[in-house]
Amino acid sequence: MTDKSQITLYSGGLRGAEAEFGKCAEEWGLQEVNFSFKGHKLDRSKDVKVLTEEELKQGDISMEIVSKRMGRTYAQAEKIRRVIQSIFHMVNNGHQVFAIGWIQKDNTVKGGTGWAVELGKLFNRPISVFDQEQNRWFSWKDSKWVEDDPIISGTSFVGTGTRHLTDQGKAAIRGLFEKSFGPPQS
Repeated sequence: MTDKSQITLYSGGLRGAEAEFGKCAEEWGLQEVNFSFKGHKLDRSKDVKVLTEEELKQGDISMEIVSKRMGRTYAQAEKIRRVIQSIFHMVNNGHQVFAIGWIQKDNTVKGGTGWAVELGKLFNRPISVFDQEQNRWFSWKDSKWVEDDPIISGTSFVGTGTRHLTDQGKAAIRGLFEKSFGPPQS
């Protein structure tokens, strides 16, 4: 088994799914990096990487492209832009993408979480989403969602998702860590 201390979670440290991924990473002895930007309030303040303006620009993309890819428009484009820029850094660094949320009929995932999933598709990353409505994991394979039982298999991964984490979503995150690494460190 890979030395767990050499595995890194990349996340955003926000309340809900991201905070739970971070708690589990700490409990299982993994490294953690939470990307943020000036003025952004995080729920989890462990191992925060505050992105500079120059670093944020690396993840810049036209809001028209984001809107088209996500199938929706964003009323507060400037506010969401920084979030989208920071999500770029999460997905650019993580080999696998794990998200908690809701898969929509158009195969996107609801909310900002959906941008991490779409970037994962663009970057050809293995992607798994726990759909809180269907209460099960799905992975993106051959351009469709397929029910799956994923594990963390690389040395870096993204943990992201909804701020509205259900008990089932929380259990799914813990279950992912247990399947991947066994019991937590004592």
